[in-house]
Amino acid sequence: MNFPNSLTIARIFIVPLLVVVLVKERILFHFNGATITNDWIALMIFWVAAATDLLDGYLARKLGVVSVLGKFLDPLADKLIVMAALVWMVPMGRMPAWAVVLLLARELSVTGLRSVAASEGVVISAGNEGKTKTALQMIGIIALVLGYPYHLSFVGLDLGVVDLVHVGRTLVYLSLLFSFASAAQYVRLFAEAVEAKEKRRDASA
Repeated sequence: MNFPNSLTIARIFIVPLLVVVLVKERILFHFNGATITNDWIALMIFWVAAATDLLDGYLARKLGVVSVLGKFLDPLADKLIVMAALVWMVPMGRMPAWAVVLLLARELSVTGLRSVAASEGVVISAGNEGKTKTALQMIGIIALVLGYPYHLSFVGLDLGVVDLVHVGRTLVYLSLLFSFASAAQYVRLFAEAVEAKEKRRDASA
């Protein structure tokens, strides 16, 4: 157990807190003609989780304490926080159930595959596709949690009214492509590792 892994475990314990906040929409207060709801609290909780996701990996590499436990816990924590948020987006009407079911099926399948690989002494780390998928989902969930049309402007340019639900959905749909690409990569790496292990076993027999 080290500090980066402790941050990862803390991120896992954030999951129930996020769910409690998202369970029912509540009005917190009115500000400047806008209604501020508990979605903003959920957003801040999710931001904390995303920040620890970046920090624990950086610290593990910086301090030279990258461990097998960390390689297992870090993607697990990501999956739990992302899946908890996306599941609650369905009853809130911000995500279609089919997309969340596909993502859940992919995550469960990959987690099962990695568990089998671990039992064989093979550790499969997340590849670039998996990291891109997670990043898209994190940004998409931020947009979904805010979940309302906003009038945006940038450097004096009027962007008009942007519905962040549509933005969030698009990013999550895009993450689906990277999800299945990374799943195929996991299967390939697992097959190669098992084949290499069997060759070593045959050579030593």
